[in-house]
Amino acid sequence: MKTIVLSILDSKCINQLMPSLVSSRLAKIGLILFLGITALCFFGPLCIEHSHEKTQLELGATSPSYKHPFGTDTLGRDLMIRTLIGGQISIFVGFVATAVALIIGVIYGMIAGYIGKKTDAIMMRFVDTLYALPFTIMVILLTVLFGRSLILIFLAIGAVEWLTLARIVRSETKNIKTQAFVETAKLNGLSHIKILSNHILPNLISPVIVFATLTIPSIILLESVISFLGLGIQAPLASWGSLINEGAQKFDIYPWLLIFPSIFFSLTILSLNFIGDALRDSFDSNYN
Repeated sequence: MKTIVLSILDSKCINQLMPSLVSSRLAKIGLILFLGITALCFFGPLCIEHSHEKTQLELGATSPSYKHPFGTDTLGRDLMIRTLIGGQISIFVGFVATAVALIIGVIYGMIAGYIGKKTDAIMMRFVDTLYALPFTIMVILLTVLFGRSLILIFLAIGAVEWLTLARIVRSETKNIKTQAFVETAKLNGLSHIKILSNHILPNLISPVIVFATLTIPSIILLESVISFLGLGIQAPLASWGSLINEGAQKFDIYPWLLIFPSIFFSLTILSLNFIGDALRDSFDSNYN
C-alpha cells in the first residue's frame, strides 16, 4: 500500500493537473467557494447556539430574523443549523459514495483492461447490462431492500456510480499495458499485481481525479433526489435534498424553507462543476 501511495504522489499526472486549478479563474472561484461552504457547514454549527433537532412548537415557522437568520421550520427548528448540518451529510455522502465508486471502478476496469480477451469481453458485457438499468431506480431498490441508514445510502449510491469509471480505466489500461515500461517490467519478472500497482495505477490518476470531481456533484444531486422522494436521510437529521423537499411543499406559505437550502446546494454543485471542468480541460489538452 505504501508503494502505491508513493507512486501516486510522484506521478507526473498530478503535476499536470494541479496547475489547471491555479490558471483557471473559474476553477479558483469554484475551489474557494467549495472550501468556504464546506468549512461553514462543518464548523459553523459550533458557533450556533441552536440545536438542529430541538423543536419549539410554540414558535412555529417564522421568517428570517436576527435570532434566526434563515428563519425556522414548521416545528420551530432553526433552519440555519439544519441547513449546515444537512450540508455535512450531503457533502459526506458525495465524497464517501465517490470513494466507493472509485475503488470498485478502478479495480474492475484495471482487471478487465489488463487481462483482456474473453475475460475483458465478459466483464464489459456485465457493465453494459447494468448500464441498461436506470441508476436512480437501482439506488431506490437497494435503499428499499437494505434499509435507509446513512452507511447503506453511501454504499447504494457508490455501487451504481462506478460503471463509467470502469470503462474509462479499462480503456486507459489497455493503452498503458502496451507501453515499453510495462513490457520491461514483465521481462524483469515483476508480478501482475506489482505491475498494476507500480506502473499502471499511477498513470490512471488523471482520469480518476477528473471523474471524481465530476461525480461528487452528481452523487450529491442523486442523494438529493432520493431524499426528495422520502427515501433518504431520516428525521431529525436532514440532507439538502430532504430540506428542499420540505421547503418545496410549503413554498407558497414559507418560501425561506426552500430558498436557503437551495442556495447552498446550487452553489456547491456549481463550484464542483467548475473544478471538474477545469481538470477535464487540462487532462484533454495534455493527451491531445
